[in-house]
Amino acid sequence: QPQVAESGGGLVQPGGSLRLSCVASGFTLDYYAIGWFRQAPGKEREGVSCVAGGYGTTYYSDSVKGRFTISRNHAKNTVYLQMNNLKPEDSGVYYCAAGDTYGDKWSRQDEYPYWGQGTQVTVSS
Repeated sequence: QPQVAESGGGLVQPGGSLRLSCVASGFTLDYYAIGWFRQAPGKEREGVSCVAGGYGTTYYSDSVKGRFTISRNHAKNTVYLQMNNLKPEDSGVYYCAAGDTYGDKWSRQDEYPYWGQGTQVTVSS
């Protein structure tokens, strides 16, 4: 059974950086895309970034483009989300998810059947 698990959240000041990790098990990163989503209190969960299976095409939401970088390490079967120049509006619970998706569908939550439990990111002074 495919599973994913996030880690790396925490409290950081505005302008700071964090790196989130998503460890995959039960499948290889060539097989499924890995997406990162976040949910702030009182808001809907939104897509942040995705790395597709196969060639690993990457996708970003407009709100994080240029500040966040998604990457994958096949040897560790892990996907990373490097978050730089963090802003208070980046705060929320961050989830990684696995699914067979690519292109314009990457941010659709129903494309991902496998989800982690989430990790809290708080950007505050």
